[in-house]
Amino acid sequence: MLAKLIADLLVILHLLFILFVLLGGLLVLQWRKMALLHLPCVAWGALVEFSGWICPLTPLENHFRSAAGEQGYQGGFIDHYLMPVIYPAGLDRDTQFVLGLIVIGINLIIYAVILFSRPTPPSKHP
Repeated sequence: MLAKLIADLLVILHLLFILFVLLGGLLVLQWRKMALLHLPCVAWGALVEFSGWICPLTPLENHFRSAAGEQGYQGGFIDHYLMPVIYPAGLDRDTQFVLGLIVIGINLIIYAVILFSRPTPPSKHP
């Protein structure tokens, strides 16, 4: 029971990390120092996609699934959970490369907006 709960929590953590990699730059619009956390996560996410690696959370989740008496799965998190929804045929290297480009592209746009936007001057109250 506990192993299954941990495996399920790892799935949620994994999904939240992916969302942070993709859209965490939006948090930087509000809190500039968030970039210190976000940019390394973007680099890691893109590196995993470009290199074809499997995120370390995937084998960890599989370990806890096996400990709970469930069957683990082959491939990565994206291949197992997200790709069947987005691409019925499954994940291949070309798709992983495109996903890496999407990560970089989305974040380049967000950070360009951050860098080229002018800060609002503080209002003056008499």
